[in-house]
Amino acid sequence: MSIRRFALFPFLAGLLALGACSLASAGSDSPPLPDPTVDASPAQGEQVAVLAGGCFWGLQSVFEHVKGVRKVWAGYAGGAADTAQYERVSDGDTGHAESVKILYDPAKVSYGQLLKVYFSVATDPTQLNRQGPDVGSQYRSVIFYGSDEQKRVANAYIAQLGAAHVFGEPIVTQVVPLHGFYVAEAYHQDYAERHPDEPYIVFNDAPKVARLKQLFPTLYQPEQNVVQVQLH
Repeated sequence: MSIRRFALFPFLAGLLALGACSLASAGSDSPPLPDPTVDASPAQGEQVAVLAGGCFWGLQSVFEHVKGVRKVWAGYAGGAADTAQYERVSDGDTGHAESVKILYDPAKVSYGQLLKVYFSVATDPTQLNRQGPDVGSQYRSVIFYGSDEQKRVANAYIAQLGAAHVFGEPIVTQVVPLHGFYVAEAYHQDYAERHPDEPYIVFNDAPKVARLKQLFPTLYQPEQNVVQVQLH
């Protein structure tokens, strides 16, 4: 989702992406993924999840439509603070992945449910260093865990999905510790909401939200009904 992409006819890139989508993010007739057999223990107060997998525009749009999610920020994780700028990350050599930080209420949506949404509609976990038309290590599929419990839940769910053979190829999603999350530039925040008619959004991100509504009718919220809170 780099500046370079805009020079490469995003309309055509979107069409190519339709052919590259996986079971998780494309076919409307594919079966839903199983619920996680291992989930986080009930917790009091707001919790945070950090996930990456492709352009953060689509990730942010998907999770802003999940009930129980209070706020989602687009940003960078996996690299150093001094390289957490869009132009640097787009070079693909900073270690960063385009990511989202999700602030959620565990009484309304669990960490395991967020991962089910993630694997079902937000990312293709079988693609290494790319998602659809976006190529580079900054688009890799990554779960950044903030606790041992998140690590346990993520690894257990990946093992569960692998044992069930729900994807045609092996899952390559990384599970790594979170060392820092850096909020992206203001023009990236809520990009899909602010540019719904842009071809890239129409072909790559809007279908993910539609898929969320189809697969998760009880979790789906039709509006981006999130509260304004400060990042912390």
